[in-house]
Amino acid sequence: MELLDNLNWRYATKAMNGEKVPQAKIDNILEAISLAPTSSGLQPFEVFVITNQAIKEKIKPIAYNQSVITDCSHLLVFAAWDTYTADRINKMFDLVNTVRGFKNEGWENYRQNLLSNYPQRDAEVNFNHAAKQAYIAFGYATIAAANEGVDTTPMEGFNPTALDEILGLREKGLRSCVVLTLGYRAADKDWLVNLKKVRKDKDDLITEIA
Repeated sequence: MELLDNLNWRYATKAMNGEKVPQAKIDNILEAISLAPTSSGLQPFEVFVITNQAIKEKIKPIAYNQSVITDCSHLLVFAAWDTYTADRINKMFDLVNTVRGFKNEGWENYRQNLLSNYPQRDAEVNFNHAAKQAYIAFGYATIAAANEGVDTTPMEGFNPTALDEILGLREKGLRSCVVLTLGYRAADKDWLVNLKKVRKDKDDLITEIA
């Protein structure tokens, strides 16, 4: 019930007060991102944690001048792999073998299955697939932040091409897909803060098949 209370408290914060979020809370949110499930365990994305005010000022104009970009404590940019490559796939499979301390025939067969399929697909198909995995981690971050009492603003309202250029993402084989601000609400400046949360009726959202 505590988690549900925290999720009811959470909303898409429209104004932040600039107060810094304690590092321990940030660390917990980032750990939740790391623990998010991804297809084949590949974690095909990276997260950029931006506290540099000058960089946030550069990003604000290409994010419709939303004040939360510069007034937040930490700005998280989720950037997905631009495509799947043999090197990227092998790196994650090798990491699994190293951490677990053994090789499994079924796991190695699965590796070969991915290698024979993913790198050959269209790059845009691969990026869209990787971006979906980033969104799962993004969801985990939003939930973890609520559990830490940290406000968030989930954002797709930005120019991804421009953001990629500011952060040099294309050179890293990455493309931005979604942004999350972390901070604390400025209640006196936020028109949304006291409005009742509205969601579909459960009957319109959930269908049970027994």
